[in-house]
Amino acid sequence: MKQEKRAEKFELVIWDFDGVIADTEKLWLQTRQEMLNEKFALNWDFATAAHYLAGMSDRTKAEVLQRLGIETDKTFWDEALKRDYKFMQKGFVLTPGIREIFEYNRAHRIKQCIATGGILSKTLDKIRTVGIEDIFPAGEIFTVDMVKHGKPEPDIFLFAAAKMKTSPQNCAVIEDSPAGLEAALRAGMTAVAFAGSEMNKGEEFRRRVEALGVKHIFGTMAEVAAFLKPHY
Repeated sequence: MKQEKRAEKFELVIWDFDGVIADTEKLWLQTRQEMLNEKFALNWDFATAAHYLAGMSDRTKAEVLQRLGIETDKTFWDEALKRDYKFMQKGFVLTPGIREIFEYNRAHRIKQCIATGGILSKTLDKIRTVGIEDIFPAGEIFTVDMVKHGKPEPDIFLFAAAKMKTSPQNCAVIEDSPAGLEAALRAGMTAVAFAGSEMNKGEEFRRRVEALGVKHIFGTMAEVAAFLKPHY
């Protein structure tokens, strides 16, 4: 595992969406858990689905499942996306305290962007759902369908840094999943674990990310803000 080099200054903050900007990772994961149990009679509980699949794009999920001997097809993933949109129609909200960080960064001209394992069309809809399209224009949204490999590979974060014209060592990545945090470390960036989502509040999550080498773990966005500001 690539060890993190602490940046003296953060010139770019890279935000994951699901589980960070909004507590939505659990929704998409629950859908896939239910579908896997329906189609393959796996009898997985949510914790098992999270262990294998949390924080990954559907493309990477399919690769992981294939390695486990579970073959999914395009019909399976199309149905998963349809179920996701049913959840989105019900709406969801921003993580408490995160808008204040977005607005502080914008007011102080701190570069920020979104880099997520979701596809672009769905990500744009999620951004509209929580009402932050004014903060993140199209040129500051990077999705898994723009790169070859999804998390835990570092492709999406390196791509975002290049597009935002920032060296990886000057980037802070706010992530909630072990896969995303591993990707940030492998990109040579400062990995910041957000442990405030419903599925990541326990000690097991902290142990997993500490085992990766993550040094910065926070349960609230106020703590994330307090960590970031001295390094701008």
